[in-house]
Amino acid sequence: MSEQLSVNRSLFDQVMVPNYAPGAMIPVRGKGSRVWDQDGREYIDFAGGIAVNSLGHAHPELVKALTEQANNLWHVSNVLTNEPALRLAQKLCNLTFADRVFFANSGAEANEAAFKLARRYAWEHSGEEKNEIIACYNSFHGRTLFTVSVGGQAKYTEGFRPAPGGITHVEYNNLEALKGAISDKTCAVVVEPIQGEGGIVPASQAYLEGVRALCDQHNALLVFDEIQTGVGRTGDLYAYMNYGVAPDILTSAKGLGGGFPVAAMLTTEKVAASFGVGTHGSTYGGNPLACAVAEKVIDIVSDPAVLAAVKTKSALFFSLLNEINQELNIFDEIRGRGLLIGCALKEKWKGQAKDVLNAAISEGLMVLVAGPDVVRLAPSLIIPDEDIKAGMVLFKKALQAVIAAQKS
Repeated sequence: MSEQLSVNRSLFDQVMVPNYAPGAMIPVRGKGSRVWDQDGREYIDFAGGIAVNSLGHAHPELVKALTEQANNLWHVSNVLTNEPALRLAQKLCNLTFADRVFFANSGAEANEAAFKLARRYAWEHSGEEKNEIIACYNSFHGRTLFTVSVGGQAKYTEGFRPAPGGITHVEYNNLEALKGAISDKTCAVVVEPIQGEGGIVPASQAYLEGVRALCDQHNALLVFDEIQTGVGRTGDLYAYMNYGVAPDILTSAKGLGGGFPVAAMLTTEKVAASFGVGTHGSTYGGNPLACAVAEKVIDIVSDPAVLAAVKTKSALFFSLLNEINQELNIFDEIRGRGLLIGCALKEKWKGQAKDVLNAAISEGLMVLVAGPDVVRLAPSLIIPDEDIKAGMVLFKKALQAVIAAQKS
């Protein structure tokens, strides 16, 4: 019998590529909105695996769906299709603007497919000159070379250039900037309805309506990146539904699998036709295990009562956060929608979002950051109210610790 390997945080530094800097504690078990580490210490989870654990940890219906599928069929590749993938695709089409679905494994892959499809569609219908993609500064669309190039943050392409060309960036929520950049050479405009990594900044109603109109005017496709905002996160199944502005292509991942890796690109029949046989693919995309779990997630989250509860829980979060801020006066703005919330630090505290995260962990609470100046909360969509209230007590203590540390 082989010797049991000792697993601790220091092992990470010995065996893993150093592109991450994970915290000291290692979670080993989760249930609902609670997590336990190697020492048995309990945490309340306001991070949700970066908006991924949409139904918390070890949700019994997801466990059942995965287990049942695992006993039947794991993988067949795309030489054949499978029942879970077809059922999931049908449900996504029934519930959204879309007629067709492409499955992948991650948000970056879904966006890669979306950007390739946009260029392919323009090439087929308008010729090679119509290839320019317009995106927004401070956006985030993934970590492949194409997706970081479309994402408007130069730090993510540093050291990896030359980057793919034909990509322009404009200021988010600024319709005049887009008007100045869009032309008949534009094949697609890419927008997050709420900028996630860029600080949890919602688009205005007028902006998204204007973007749609400009795309129509210039025969360009509108791509909504709903990797983070999709699958109930904002209180609607997809954030575009709240705006009443439908895209031509939408990407979905993160919460779609409730923790199991899966992603989808949704589009119309007309646009989908440009991805003919052999033009794009994914070995694991549409995997039966992933699709069985995602189908159950969609079944649960699309329930109007669940979506309504997201909005109620959101109101509780905002109420408690505003109470804390009235006392501590540490945030400039508390923004977002549904259970995607950004707490923007005041000038005095800018750059200290990571300090808040670390202080929260010390108190037994898991939170996130969205850049150096914004603390991000993205808990389970079904987090119990008592966990919200208990977590807010810990969050206040963490903020007080950060304030005290700066004074000392």
